[in-house]
Amino acid sequence: MSNPRPGAEEFDEEDLIRSEFDSIVSGLSLDESAPTSYLDQLANFEDANRFVPPNPPRQSPRQIWRSIKRAVNRWFNRDNHEDDGATI
Repeated sequence: MSNPRPGAEEFDEEDLIRSEFDSIVSGLSLDESAPTSYLDQLANFEDANRFVPPNPPRQSPRQIWRSIKRAVNRWFNRDNHEDDGATI
């Protein structure tokens, strides 16, 4: 059976896969003397990028009442009464 590919100098698929694997592996460092590992860095990244919910200051009942009153007045005194008052 003859080789269906033209030219013996061309790589076959296995050679291409091996060369790609070798190029990927050559960039990896197997040195375990580093103080942190990739998983440690990944865990630190996740901790640093967590959502921290806002913590508004506590309000007295009087401040809450004033806030409600302002919100209701803004809602009733809006320019366009066709919408529900919600804006983004």
